[in-house]
Amino acid sequence: MQSQNVQRKVLRTLCPDAKGLIAQITSICFKHQLNIVQNNEYVDHHTSRFFMRTELEGLFNDAALLADLDEVLPAGTIRELNHAGRRRIVVLVTKEAHCLGDLLMKSTYGGLDVDIAAVIGNHETLRALAERFDIPFHLVSHDGFSREEHDALMMALIDTFAPDYVVLAKYMRVLTPAFVRHYPNQIINIHHSFLPAFIGARPYHQAYERGVKIIGATAHYVNDNLDEGPIIIQDVIHVDHTYTAKDMMRAGRDVEKNVLSRALYRVLAQRVFVYGNRTVIF
Repeated sequence: MQSQNVQRKVLRTLCPDAKGLIAQITSICFKHQLNIVQNNEYVDHHTSRFFMRTELEGLFNDAALLADLDEVLPAGTIRELNHAGRRRIVVLVTKEAHCLGDLLMKSTYGGLDVDIAAVIGNHETLRALAERFDIPFHLVSHDGFSREEHDALMMALIDTFAPDYVVLAKYMRVLTPAFVRHYPNQIINIHHSFLPAFIGARPYHQAYERGVKIIGATAHYVNDNLDEGPIIIQDVIHVDHTYTAKDMMRAGRDVEKNVLSRALYRVLAQRVFVYGNRTVIF
């Protein structure tokens, strides 16, 4: 086997649970002389669904491999085979710098295996930050446009970069259903609260008024229901009665950027399965 021809790919399988699925899948991988580098599986007994992530190395004939799998896997199976390694994202921003800055640092110095194709903002505020890392910044102002018109302009620009994912790094606009449909399970948002608490705007002020003792952040996929998409990662920190809403906001920024990067690490590594409004994460 010529080393220069060896590839690494990730096979993801979601199907109705049945006996022998692991053996069937791994036997076909062996038939194709593929080395299993890592394998994870999970059965949701409540829904009788089987999830499996198989990282493979070898010489691939994708069509033949998938055809062989289709012959043995049950009806209703969803399977996909993708290259392992770096993915491509477009980051959407408004004015807050902390999440974008963290992504730029980690993509530049190896903390995330990702290429940031572009940063797109509806304000000029973060242009200098993006360009400091030699990432192109594009302004798509919302002034004078309806939400539908603005999102159409955004989609046209985003599509020129052909990203694997669109990341909302404190992008403070509600997306239209057309935008969400255009990128199914590809839009990842960081929300500044521990969902489902404090949905919508000004969550730290809501938390302060409620007198909470923890604040948190949630990274989730975006769907048509505001801040209710499948949750990827959440985390919290403790606060007390001495914290003002402004103090909570300042402390919460560290949680937000950490949760977003941890979520992206798993998504980019193809470790996250979306099923209904839930996720399975390996």
